Amino acid sequence: MSDLPTVISPDTQRKNRVPPGQRLTERWPVLHHGSVPRFDPAIWRFHIFGLVDRERTLTYSEFTALPRVRVSCDIHCVTTWSRLNNWFQGVSVGALRQLVTVDPATRFVVVHAAGGFTTNLTLDDFMQPDVLFALKHEDQTLSPEHGYPLRLVVPRLYFWKSAKWVTGVEFVSLDRPGFWESNGYHNHGDPWSEERYG
Repeated sequence: MSDLPTVISPDTQRKNRVPPGQRLTERWPVLHHGSVPRFDPAIWRFHIFGLVDRERTLTYSEFTALPRVRVSCDIHCVTTWSRLNNWFQGVSVGALRQLVTVDPATRFVVVHAAGGFTTNLTLDDFMQPDVLFALKHEDQTLSPEHGYPLRLVVPRLYFWKSAKWVTGVEFVSLDRPGFWESNGYHNHGDPWSEERYG
């Protein structure tokens, strides 16, 4: 067992942990748009920008040197599967927030990923203690198909919000729908309210 700080997602404490319209699976299905991008640690960068006091750009070694956390959570895909009792390891959004001062006008974040992919979150959803930028799942480095080298994990929303191949976070005052949200998916994505499609 890792000696990293541990966060237990509140959804794992529900009496019924499976949202409406979902079915359980022990597998972790692979779903994404487009091909898996190539990763080169020598040129990979993580950008923090938008409504911050100063923009930051981290190399892969700088990002992976940030303090890590382990999160126990359930994940729910809009395609109706749910997988319980996951362990992710990575950098919490709280640790990331220590690197910049965010303007009080910020209400949303836009998460950027390889290939120009984006997804949007409210600042409140983004800042929950169980949200992290995952490097590992079940103590194994993420596979490229599951988002290596870096995947956002937002346990309390449908899993399309947990963008793969993340390259940065933009803090903004106005909501800006991302890729899936602009293509028919719900803007928020709460599985307990079945916010599947717009």
